[in-house]
Amino acid sequence: MKIWKREIDLTRVTERCKGTMVDHLGIEFTEVGDDFLIASMPIDQRTKQPVGIMHGGASCALAETVGSTAANFCVLEGYYCVGLDININHLRAIRSGLVFGTAKPYHLGRTTQVWGIEIFDEKKQRVSVSRLTMAVLKTP
Repeated sequence: MKIWKREIDLTRVTERCKGTMVDHLGIEFTEVGDDFLIASMPIDQRTKQPVGIMHGGASCALAETVGSTAANFCVLEGYYCVGLDININHLRAIRSGLVFGTAKPYHLGRTTQVWGIEIFDEKKQRVSVSRLTMAVLKTP
C-alpha cells in the first residue's frame, strides 16, 4: 500500500535537503518504495567519535533525517511535520563504510506520525533501531 500523499522521488527528496546538515554529513537518499524511504551515510571523520566508531548522534541524525523526510511526504499540501521525540538504541559499533537507514511508518495519523527506522551496515547487520514521533502541523 502506498503511503505517499505528495509526489516523491529521489531527486525531489535530495533537493529538499540541499544546504542542510544532511549535505554536511554526506547523507544520500538511495531508494523510495511504496511504504519506505532509505538513505545512506558514510562513516568518516564527520560521523565518528574520538574512539573511532560511529557517533551515536550521527546515527540519530540519519534516523531523524530519513524519518522526518518520509513523514513530510505523507501529509497533504498545507501541512508539514516536525519531530516531537526520537529514541535510538545502538546495537553494534561500526568503524568504516556506509550505513543505511530505512524508515517505515507505524502510525500515520491526522496530528501525529510514528516511524520506525532501522540502520544497517553494508553486510546487512543491524547497527541501531529507532522510533521517531512527528507532529503534523498546518502550514502558517
